[in-house]
Amino acid sequence: MRLRTAAGAVLLTLTACTTGPSLENRGAVTAPPGDSKHLTIGSAGFTESDLLAQMYAQLLDQAGYKTSLITVANRELYEPALESGQIDIVPEYAATFADWLNAKTNGPDAPPVGSPDLATTMKALRRLATPRGLTVLDPGRAVDQNAFAVTAAYARQHHLRTLGDLGASGLKVRLAAGDECVQRPYCEPGLKKVYGIDITGVDPKGVGTTQAKRAVQNGQDQMVLTTTTDATLDQFGLVLLADDRHLQNADYVVPVVNRARAGSERVTKALGKLNEVLTTADLASMNQQVDSWRRLAQDVARTCLRDKGLLK
Repeated sequence: MRLRTAAGAVLLTLTACTTGPSLENRGAVTAPPGDSKHLTIGSAGFTESDLLAQMYAQLLDQAGYKTSLITVANRELYEPALESGQIDIVPEYAATFADWLNAKTNGPDAPPVGSPDLATTMKALRRLATPRGLTVLDPGRAVDQNAFAVTAAYARQHHLRTLGDLGASGLKVRLAAGDECVQRPYCEPGLKKVYGIDITGVDPKGVGTTQAKRAVQNGQDQMVLTTTTDATLDQFGLVLLADDRHLQNADYVVPVVNRARAGSERVTKALGKLNEVLTTADLASMNQQVDSWRRLAQDVARTCLRDKGLLK
């Protein structure tokens, strides 16, 4: 994912010994939900994570907490810090985090537990998170999934609105994506198996990068791997094709909290207000304001919360 340091955030230095409860003691994580007065919200260091962390902080400030922001652009570092209580809250993505915890718990070759079905994904995620002293709050309406885009002209010419349409067209497609796409089940293999799309090759230009989008814009490639909250597609004349057969996993935004420090009903209520109103389109719009218009994440987050009636 993209890496960006949030304005006003500080970088966290973690040592290798930073861990949560030992595996032998996972079952002993039975302390009642805590309600620390000072909460540290973590960001993964890319624009969308910065924005979500800012929104969490501002909602919790209004609820009477003192908050600080911290940026750790590596899940291998911030997840143990979340378990240990150095970080109290992070915005996460349901399916991605479920699969990450599953690999951490059961080994890198463990079968994925994330799925396109949100209920199934959340059940697996909570099963993996709870023994680590983490509480996964309810997902909202906003989702940031892998998505595939073509030029608007290409879509019009071939009458494409969905990935199913592209598969039925029989068109040969060169895909601009990360080099891992050739192996990921939700990328080239899934496009071929689920949609019957004739992928002739993967052009390793990264996920949603400017280089990848330009390759599709100029006709070098026909489709690009990006995300549902990519706010720059219009600049390149690109449009998303709908995932009509639900290939992609349920990567809904979910707050994850350290139960012993931030597991109270008051925290859950404060953050739950955002989940009820924040949409995927909102995320895309806010990303655009930060990435293209160069507004500060803190200001964009505040404006959105006020527009939603969540901040006084």
